[in-house]
Amino acid sequence: MKLKNSFFYTLRENVKDEDSQSGNLLVRSGMIKKSSSGVYMYMPMGYKVLKKIEGIIREEMDRTGAQELLMPSLIPEDVYVQSGRREGFGNSMFSLKDRFAKPFVLGPTHEELFVMAAAARVRSYKDFPFNLYQFQTKFRDEPRPRFGLIRVREFIMKDAYSFDADLEGLDVSYQKMFNAYQRSFDRMGIDYKIVTADTGVMGGLLSEEFQAVTDIGEDVLVLCDSCDFASNIEVAACVNSDQETNEALKNLEKVATPDARTIEEVARFMGETSDKFVKTLLYKTDREVVAVCVRGDAEVNETKVRKLLGANEIELADAETVVKTTGAKVGFAGPVGLKVRVVVDVQVATMSNFIIGSNETDAHFKNANLRDFTPAFTADVRQIKEGDVCPKCQKGHVNFKKGIEIGNTFKLGDKYAKALGLEYLDQNNKLHPVVMGSYGIGPGRCLAALVEQNHDDKGILWPKNIAPYQVAIVVINSKVETQMDAADALYAQLTQHGYEVLLDDRDERAGVKFNDMDLIGIPLRITVGKTIENGQVEVKARTATEASLVDVDDVYQNVKSFFQN
Repeated sequence: MKLKNSFFYTLRENVKDEDSQSGNLLVRSGMIKKSSSGVYMYMPMGYKVLKKIEGIIREEMDRTGAQELLMPSLIPEDVYVQSGRREGFGNSMFSLKDRFAKPFVLGPTHEELFVMAAAARVRSYKDFPFNLYQFQTKFRDEPRPRFGLIRVREFIMKDAYSFDADLEGLDVSYQKMFNAYQRSFDRMGIDYKIVTADTGVMGGLLSEEFQAVTDIGEDVLVLCDSCDFASNIEVAACVNSDQETNEALKNLEKVATPDARTIEEVARFMGETSDKFVKTLLYKTDREVVAVCVRGDAEVNETKVRKLLGANEIELADAETVVKTTGAKVGFAGPVGLKVRVVVDVQVATMSNFIIGSNETDAHFKNANLRDFTPAFTADVRQIKEGDVCPKCQKGHVNFKKGIEIGNTFKLGDKYAKALGLEYLDQNNKLHPVVMGSYGIGPGRCLAALVEQNHDDKGILWPKNIAPYQVAIVVINSKVETQMDAADALYAQLTQHGYEVLLDDRDERAGVKFNDMDLIGIPLRITVGKTIENGQVEVKARTATEASLVDVDDVYQNVKSFFQN
């Protein structure tokens, strides 16, 4: 492409309303442009990168035998009601009505429609296995869009669905997709980890996430320093290594604690450490108010609590709910005498004579024990911490990294088939629900993750196979005929050999052109200037500190060698 008469622009200054490096650089380089909160246009340069990422994914999907189709984005709401997921999506689903007042939604995900499509074929056990996929726009009404393309309201997803007769067949299909995902991300050059994750509103038997490792990531990855354990912090199990004490159980005793409501304040007042406390936190789910008890130096894992209770949503109770439930101000809640269900972390079960709130303002109980109240559940509901014992090998210790979820794989089982009546006849003419898997990749997130992992103070450092163009030819002075003739000849030669070439023939200063090529991340730059009078041009890799003089006749071999290495 020749720039002079093309749609091309860059921004000199950082973008004020972009809160990530990738968002800032992609907007500055003219690859994307925000149209509203969480919604972006892909401009020509950025769209070219996106299509390259999609091309890699499509090749790997086709390699597995999966077939591509395209589903609508406008979907009757009752489809999600029938599957039981409408309530789970809640306000995150965009909804509207047509002229006949029939409710529709903009699809946040497409499991239900793929089940409908599969029903057109599935009759017998002989119809399996098969896998269908698409690249389609999804819509989710994020309450706080942020980080450029990482947390948005409208995005493209590659979603695939496998269909099998049984769990053994699902295992085979799942592994094919899993391997295809690894190949895809390896080809993109993304630094990623694979972690066990929460199944969330998708449900099912297993969820694994492909997480691009980067400091801007919203997810916390829990990794072991001794084995291959890797998990999203939301589902990372905690090892209960505390030994039960042989301390004699004492009687519950109320103690006045004026103006002391936090663990730290009460600890100072009573001269104890935080591990002698059990804090009680009240939560509101979509079904009830519950109390959750963890040791004073631990934190509640809300995902574990939500799954334990079978709830769709969970959030900390507001002050009004706390006062209404406990009869005391915030900071004095305790499990004794509460009229709501109490969830106790397993670590608390090893404790004795601990300190708790008394449900009375300015007072706590000391010498509390499990005999003083009746938990509805005793389970692992605390958040794992850095340095904790690994739940897998129970020898190493865990450390944390941040990640951007770029892909996920789910063993859905028969959840959607049962809800939507997708069945087949076995060899004995008996009906069975179809077993499914679900597999998603976010090409936009892949694009953003690559920029987060590959940039410097000059701009983007695209991998060679992902960059919008492979080679940039910069003409120092497009008004000098010898320079333009040489640049045009090189452009024709490299293009003829299959390279994607950008010819910067604009009437701009050389510094502006160099800065723009660095900003948009072209891997190799050829500069045609005064040295052309001696039959030479400058060649410089984006990551190199210095340029090299190369004879014009050797440029093609030089470029070929660069991209072969």
